[in-house]
Amino acid sequence: MPDVSTLRELVDNGREKGESVTAFYRGKHNDQPVTFGDCSRIIERLGTYLLSKGLHSDHIAIIGENSTEWVLSFLAVTNSGNTAVPLDRGLPNEDLAELVLHCDCRAVIFSEKNRATMEFLQDRGKPYTDMMYMPLSEFGAYVADGARLLDEGNTQFKDAGETIGRDTLASIVYTSGTTGKMKGVMLSHGNLASNTVGGCRFAEGDNAQLLLPLHHTFAWSSQMLAAFIYIKDLHISGDLKHILKDFQRNHPQNVAAVPLMADMLYKGIWDTAKRSGRDKRLKRGIRLSRFLMKFGIDKRRSLFREVHENFGGRLELMFCGGAALDPETEKGLYDLGIQVLGGYGITECSPIVSANRNHYYKFGSVGLPLPCNRIKIDDPDENGIGEIMVAGSNVMLGYYKDPEATKESFDGEWFRTGDFGWIDKDGFLYITGRKKNLIILANGENVMPEELEMKLGRLEYVADVVCYEEKGSITAEFYLDEEHFPDARSRLEEDIGIFNHTMPMHKNISGVKIRDIPFEKTTTMKIKRYLLKQG
Repeated sequence: MPDVSTLRELVDNGREKGESVTAFYRGKHNDQPVTFGDCSRIIERLGTYLLSKGLHSDHIAIIGENSTEWVLSFLAVTNSGNTAVPLDRGLPNEDLAELVLHCDCRAVIFSEKNRATMEFLQDRGKPYTDMMYMPLSEFGAYVADGARLLDEGNTQFKDAGETIGRDTLASIVYTSGTTGKMKGVMLSHGNLASNTVGGCRFAEGDNAQLLLPLHHTFAWSSQMLAAFIYIKDLHISGDLKHILKDFQRNHPQNVAAVPLMADMLYKGIWDTAKRSGRDKRLKRGIRLSRFLMKFGIDKRRSLFREVHENFGGRLELMFCGGAALDPETEKGLYDLGIQVLGGYGITECSPIVSANRNHYYKFGSVGLPLPCNRIKIDDPDENGIGEIMVAGSNVMLGYYKDPEATKESFDGEWFRTGDFGWIDKDGFLYITGRKKNLIILANGENVMPEELEMKLGRLEYVADVVCYEEKGSITAEFYLDEEHFPDARSRLEEDIGIFNHTMPMHKNISGVKIRDIPFEKTTTMKIKRYLLKQG
């Protein structure tokens, strides 16, 4: 693996890997190749343009849908010595305006689909009167201006490189807001570079499909930045509605996804099989495959050819992080020939902390720590469960303009994640739940809602479920797939009874609520729990 300490060195590594090797694809149909050499030149030209406009060590927001232009803008901003502030384009205009103000931006790079947001900011007046607005529709013009400046002898981009080091602030990333309050996580060049290199050690890959929104740090270390180390031919999906079409057109070997996406794909396979009357044949194929695998004979891709053709025919690996991964989904997709490598991460750690390797993994775990960090369990109980703490080169610089929150999050060099888990004898990490979600019952028992939600979520007619404390006991709130299962409500009452019979008394569901509308989620498909508590 390369020894890189800044994003500049990372881009240089990609160019050294292959000047004419395709890095990304761009264009309306995602079919125009962009080589690593092209990337390096575009980043230098766009960075030169930014510096020529007086943007030096400034904060520049990026708001837009997934695109190669977004990627190149991010790298031009960071590699010119400025700080990128990627914002979730799905947030309300009022929230985006608040974040732009909070992070002291001097410029905003935005896509046409977010022009209304820019008009909202401009209408607000001060403190936005000095803001530089840069529509991505003029991306080519910025690059052309930068090329002209370089031809005239402008050396600002080269000079800026001499000021960028491991500890230089590269990005301010706002947390997803599932608890209601968003904080700006300050990540340095060294944080992102070390995490990307560490993440690239756990699997092999080439042709990849990027599904996650690009303002999400897991998309960076797993694919966007990883492209400059080991991935070539990275296809960037702009709309999750067209995932299957993208798979069939681009034939990816690997993807990065949140667990809910993996669950949807797995449920979709079985729903399709049942509706077509092929579920029994699929079960027989799995039994045969498991038998053959015991003798080292792997026939999964031929036995389940139709399944693989739906995903483009080449899909082998799925990197999963961002939430708890259901072992049933993990094992089920493995049976079909798709290996899901579960991992654990948090934005404050750039973000990957641990991951399963493609040749060394355990179902149900989130793998081994990356080489860039160490983990430990703080104040473990009798089962070894306690708060996960992380120390390493990927741990953030702190929270922007919030020294108190920064201080509270650290114990010396150790960052407190707020997540509970345990480590087995082989060093594999297991996540049990979020500290903030912990249910404390009237009898003093503590229950992790994630465990209950995972089990209840396996009911075929359950689209989503959240468990929480209400009046001293546990309430489960459901959104059901009544379109495909009209009898879902009547089945739920019986299944809750069966569930309670199989669970310890203190983990029984006492109250049930059924929603008529889906839960509100972040763009990374996490349910906003704080809205339920307010409701």
